[in-house]
Amino acid sequence: MLLPNGTVLAIVDGSHFELYRNTGIEAEPMLTAITTPELAATNFSAGHRRSDEPRRHQVRTGDGSNDSFDESAHVAAVTGWLNRQVMEHEIDQLVVVADPRSLGEMRRHYHKSLKGALVAEVPKTMTGRPPAEIVRVLHA
Repeated sequence: MLLPNGTVLAIVDGSHFELYRNTGIEAEPMLTAITTPELAATNFSAGHRRSDEPRRHQVRTGDGSNDSFDESAHVAAVTGWLNRQVMEHEIDQLVVVADPRSLGEMRRHYHKSLKGALVAEVPKTMTGRPPAEIVRVLHA
């Protein structure tokens, strides 16, 4: 995939969020890390099912919270931030790289402006990986 100069990459999973900008040329991207904002995962209604539906895939944590709800809230907070950045013209072109579950949750929260800024979506877990590996996956 060609990655235009200035394109922002959001690397997301249920608990992590990384940002990079392509500072290289389209055919030879060079990813430069961007400071990620501190986001409050306050959208705990994200990912909730109707109360009469089974909740087999939810995992309880030791503090009584629910991991799947926390992950959904985190992903919703990331998507909300990305939506604002696109609408405020801070991000013109965006690539989202996220594990399939997080990507599915993100899509539920995309604003139409963000959809217009999307260059690509990559359903793969890449958080914590070096930029060179992320570029290899994008070129594959």
